[in-house]
Amino acid sequence: MDQISAAMHDIAEIDTLAAGNSFLHRRHPLPKLLITILYIFTVVSFPTEQLSGILPMILVPVVLYQLADIPVSTCFYKLRFILPLVCAVGIWNPILNRTPALQMGRFVVTAGMISFVTLLLKGILSLMMSFLLIAVTSIEKICYALRLLHVPKILVTQTLITFRYISLLLHEAGTMFQAYQLRAPGQKGVHISAWGSFLGQLLLRSMDRAGELYQSMELRGFRGSFYYADVKHAGKADYMYFIVMAAVLLLFRSVNISILIGTIFS
Repeated sequence: MDQISAAMHDIAEIDTLAAGNSFLHRRHPLPKLLITILYIFTVVSFPTEQLSGILPMILVPVVLYQLADIPVSTCFYKLRFILPLVCAVGIWNPILNRTPALQMGRFVVTAGMISFVTLLLKGILSLMMSFLLIAVTSIEKICYALRLLHVPKILVTQTLITFRYISLLLHEAGTMFQAYQLRAPGQKGVHISAWGSFLGQLLLRSMDRAGELYQSMELRGFRGSFYYADVKHAGKADYMYFIVMAAVLLLFRSVNISILIGTIFS
């Protein structure tokens, strides 16, 4: 029950973050979505052996988190269950690829180590920018931006409904688990013999609740599409944000900033 309550609290906290009023919160959702996509593509495009090239990309999310008034630690805390999976990507590279790439005193840095760290940074940076997008933009505004990009309406509507009503599914699961605990006091969790009936009842209750929700949506005028958000047209600040960020990403991808700085100070 505590885990279900924690999950519901996390969803509510994301909505609270998205309701802020920082510099990034006030920007139009379309430039924010495009910059997030462009950043992820830029990070992924670096070769696995080019660790020095991807290091300056760390500055982008760090600066944007400051502009959004959101601590970077909040991102890592919210993504604490996903980050171990990211760390597992390429974990065998240092073992499989032992080709020497760099000598640091007696310590030899292999190509496998460099590729592992590069893949790790790619995953972490992509997650940081993705979380920043949902932390400064409500799901309705993200869906609005997706429709501006001509993403199929059915996919956008499904995304919005799934995100908005997952909390109701968690509420139903919490209610059923509380009822189960009252019938089995002192038992930790749901016994394996009751898993089938528990999941079946959860499915039936969710379907009934979904039917009620759909009827209420039709009564409110739903005919297959939503008015996702009351979003104003993009202004000069939104265009400048997109142009500056796109230029920075292009610069970081075209020029190896780490080597350039090392050359200047050498």
